[in-house]
This record gives sequence, C-alpha cells and structure tokens, in this order.
Amino acid sequence: MGVRLLVLVVLSVALMVVDARFTLLKPVRSQMSLVLMQTYWITDLPQRLFQGVASQFGSRTELVAENEKLKTENLLLQGRMQKLAALTEQNVRLRELLNSSALVNEKVEVAELIGMDPNPFTHRIIINKGERDGVVLGQPVLDARGLMGQVVELMPYTSRVLLLTDTTHSIPVQVNRNGLRAIASGTGNPERLELRHVADTADIKEGDLLVSSGLGQRFPAGYPVATVKEVIHDSGQPFAIVRAVPTAALNRSRYLLLVFSDNRTPEERANDAAQAQEAEDKQNGTAPIIPATVPKPAAPVAPVTAPATPAAPVATPVKPAAHSARPAKPAATTPAAAKPPAAKPPAAAPATTRQR
Repeated sequence: MGVRLLVLVVLSVALMVVDARFTLLKPVRSQMSLVLMQTYWITDLPQRLFQGVASQFGSRTELVAENEKLKTENLLLQGRMQKLAALTEQNVRLRELLNSSALVNEKVEVAELIGMDPNPFTHRIIINKGERDGVVLGQPVLDARGLMGQVVELMPYTSRVLLLTDTTHSIPVQVNRNGLRAIASGTGNPERLELRHVADTADIKEGDLLVSSGLGQRFPAGYPVATVKEVIHDSGQPFAIVRAVPTAALNRSRYLLLVFSDNRTPEERANDAAQAQEAEDKQNGTAPIIPATVPKPAAPVAPVTAPATPAAPVATPVKPAAHSARPAKPAATTPAAAKPPAAKPPAAAPATTRQR
C-alpha cells in the first residue's frame, strides 16, 4: 500500500512539473475539459432547479413591483439612448469633417461563469464559451459595470479569463476627467488596483474614474476600469501612491460579455472607409451626374448647322417674284431677246437673299 501511494505521489508531482514547464499536456487538458464540462453542468443543475422553482412561486406583489421598476428604468434608458444617438451622429459628422474613419461599435456575446481557479494566489475564472464559439486569446471580458479581464487560455467549449486584479496583469488607463494616462496593475486583492509610476504632481484625485485608453491595442478604449479611492503624496518620493477600486463586480458577476473588437490596421480602416464612401456615392446617384452633363453641349451642334441647308429652298419662292418683275423689262424688247435673261434670274435670286 505504501509503495503504491509513493508511486502515485511521484507520478502526480511529475505531471504537475510537466504541465507547468511544457505544453505536452495541453491537448490532454483540452480533451479533459469536454468531460469536465458535463461535470460543471451536473453540479450546477440543483441551483438551476432551485432558481426555476423560486421564479415559478414568486409572489404576485413582487412581480408587479419589479415590473413597474423595470418600466421606469426602461423609460429612463430610452431617454438616454435618444441623447446618445444624437451624440453618436454628431461624432460621426465631426469625424467626417476631420477626414477620419468612424468608430465601429464592438460586437459582444454573452457568456456565463461556470468555475473559478482554486489557487488563492491567482485570480482566474472559467466561462462557458470556447474556441468553437469564436473566442480568441486576449479577448476582453466585461460585466455590466466595467472591464473584468482578458482570455488567457482556450479550450473547445470553455475558456480561462485572467482578472484585472491578478498580480501578473496590467492595463493602460486614463483619467476620464483630464485624460491623464497611467498603468493600472493588479495587487492580488480582488477589490484593489494600483497605478504605477504616477508623478507626485499629477492631476489625479479621489473619485476620478479610470477608463481604458486603448493604447495597448488589447482592450477597447472608453470602458470603465476603476475608481480612484486613495491618493498619497510624499514629498520625498518622485511618484505618488494611487489606489483604485475596480468598477466591475469581480467576485459577484455571473453573466459576462465577450467583446469582439475591430482588429484592423489604420490603413485597412482608411481603405474600407474610402470604399464605403464610394459605394454610398454610387448608391445616392452623385457619381453619374458628371458624365451625364458632358455630352449635352455637343448634342446641339448638329441642329445649329442643319437650318443653314434650307437656304436653297428659301430662294425658290423668290423666283416667282423675279419672273413677275421680268415682264416689265420686255415691254421694249422682242420676244427673242427675252430668252437670254432666263438664265440671269437664278443668279439674281441669291443676290437678293444675301441683301435681305
């Protein structure tokens, strides 16, 4: 019995060393996740059943009160949405004036927390979305209040997320009030972040909201990260001590959002914006106007020259007038002498037309 236990202990230690130092067991871990997924579902089944029964037997008064509250919140949110829509359109117009591409709203997908890392020195969670759901390494994860972390390990149907408060995690942030940039690092405490290398004279104070700056090209810009809780200035130190509290409920959120941000380069964005603008111009009919106006001046040239050809028919009615004037001259001449002037009237007719 003791030999078997010793062999199992040595084998366990060897597996842990190999798993920590090498990637040989990564395929095995991926396959084991398929089995563990069923285990997570079975262990979570009692809670799902309890929630279903509780929701079915909820009192009518609570449901009516909750319904009224939701209606009020919905009305307020709709009012805010109208203002945000106007601001978004204004931002698009200003960016068009600056010859810049418009911001594209990020695509999000709902995920659910199904497990946590038991190691107290690491802050990691497991969600029910994996590689087959389109999740990628480094993908941002947030809840209803702000950023939570990023995906650090992929499996077919699950993923591991490293939280902001882990000691190995850092994120570039900026003060929403004045745009001051800094780096927020995890402390191992799920309710505390620290800002590194903030100058002692920096304009930062308690209550400032820290948002993601987007400089690392990993997290999209503008999402809430933390709120400054304490700023300690020491005249003998070049940097101030700044502590902040994460806005996300890292220990309480169950439903999360996976953010699919735009990973295109600035050149690709510019090309896509130019192609979209060209397609929009063609659709609105502004592009065909230029070629349609060019042939119009050339078309009337033929009708202008055409009326000049009827000059000969105009002279034909003059011939009777010439013949009518001709009998006045032969009054003193003979009928034989009247034949030569017969050829002269056609020459005299054009002369009269030119004088006219």
